[in-house]
Amino acid sequence: MQPQILCTYVCVTYTYEEASCKEAKRVSEGKQNWDLIITPKDKLLAIDWREIWRYRDMFELFVQRAFRVAYKQTILGPLWFIITPVLSVIVYVTVFGGIAGIPTDGVPPILFYLLGISIWGYFASCLSSTSNSFVTNADIFGKVYFPRIIMPLVAVTTNMLSLAIQLGIFVCFYIYYAATGTELELHWQVVLFPLLIVLLALMAVGFGMILSSMTTKYRDLQIMLNKIISLWVNVTPVIYPLSMVTNEKLYLAMSLNPVTPVMEAVKYSLLGQGQFSWLWLGYSAAFTLVLLVIGLMLFNKVQKSFMDTV
Repeated sequence: MQPQILCTYVCVTYTYEEASCKEAKRVSEGKQNWDLIITPKDKLLAIDWREIWRYRDMFELFVQRAFRVAYKQTILGPLWFIITPVLSVIVYVTVFGGIAGIPTDGVPPILFYLLGISIWGYFASCLSSTSNSFVTNADIFGKVYFPRIIMPLVAVTTNMLSLAIQLGIFVCFYIYYAATGTELELHWQVVLFPLLIVLLALMAVGFGMILSSMTTKYRDLQIMLNKIISLWVNVTPVIYPLSMVTNEKLYLAMSLNPVTPVMEAVKYSLLGQGQFSWLWLGYSAAFTLVLLVIGLMLFNKVQKSFMDTV
């Protein structure tokens, strides 16, 4: 039995070595065909849309995972997408509308606060999710290759589903107030609503990619982010109309907030309250474009070596 085993071992070894030699010969001659070749991106502004399309199945899985994990192991589950904004509106109506007496320029407080909370919540959620792209997904990035830019796109898409649910609640209240005789102005600019949401999403992605690239080395930014968002909402006309700011310098400073023109345009188009300015929207669009360019450059640069520092 021993000679037979030895003979088999020698034959297998010979076959393996012969196959290895042939494989090495094919590689040296450039005749080997690969299904996928991963090459480094030399251009910092490069986005391989074909590659992203090839990984669309993974994109869908990430979106489903994010949506399911959001309220995993909870009793109410997806109902929290409805309960959270409703509770916030109740608190805002009671505290800011009832106790503080902050005006809403003739708009029903529920509609005013619900719309502001929904729009701002979408921006803040996209910013927070995108800012943690590298740190949160470090384990996945270290094991599986896919275009890293997919993760910010997943954040935008997932939060857009939440926004759709909250806007559905807004529409229900809007119909109720309209049916009960409340005068509500719906301007033609409402057709621009999807573009305003896209502009807000791109702005959040731009900020998020910059912060995400920096948090790989400076984790303090993760702690600061929540503080920044909490302070940012106070200088954005979410819980109060911009018209109540009478100081010219303060009014200008708040208008320079890139979120303010978008928020005001949304309120003007749906509620008739606020202001719609092409000039200020152009400023927000230009600001967003600069953010995206800087964010994409940093994101592409950091993704090459972030596993060494994260």
